[in-house]
Amino acid sequence: MAHAVSTPGTPTGARTGTGPGTPRRTRPDVLGEKTHLLVKWGLPVVAALVYGYWVASVRRHGGPITTTNLLYGFMSVLAFAILYFAIRAAGRRLPREGHAALWGAFAGSALGFIYSGSGVAMFTSILASLLLAGAVTASLVYHYYTSQDAQDARAAQEAQEAQEAHTT
Repeated sequence: MAHAVSTPGTPTGARTGTGPGTPRRTRPDVLGEKTHLLVKWGLPVVAALVYGYWVASVRRHGGPITTTNLLYGFMSVLAFAILYFAIRAAGRRLPREGHAALWGAFAGSALGFIYSGSGVAMFTSILASLLLAGAVTASLVYHYYTSQDAQDARAAQEAQEAQEAHTT
C-alpha cells in the first residue's frame, strides 16, 4: 500500500508560510484562450443583437413588422455595439470611479432609450435610467475596488517575498 510522503511544515505535512518554495495559490483558468476570445467578441455582438431586437419590438407596439422598424432595430444594434467597444477600450485608461461611471451611464442610457420608446412619461423613463445607472455604477465601483485591492495585496506580497529571497 502506498502512503503520501510528508513534506516539511506541520506534522500533517501541510506547508505554512509564504516562502519561495511555497506554491502560489491563484485562481485556475478553466477556460481556454479561444473561449476567452470568443466571449470577448461574441458577448457584445449577441448583446447588441438582443438589444436591437428589443428596441424594434418595443417601437412597433405589437403592430406589424415594417421596413422602418427593421432599419431602426439594425441601427440600434450598430450604435450599441460601437458604444460598447468604445467604452471597453476607453474604460481601461480611466480611474476606477470613471470606468464605473462610464458603464453606469451606458447602461442607464440604453434602458432609457428603450423605455422612452414604449410611450411612458419622460419623467418615468429618466427616473428608471438614473436608478439603473446609479446601481450599475455603485456595484462596479465596489467590484473594481475589491479586485484592485486584492491585486495590490498580491503584488505587495510578491515584492516582499522577492526582497526577502534577495536579502537571504
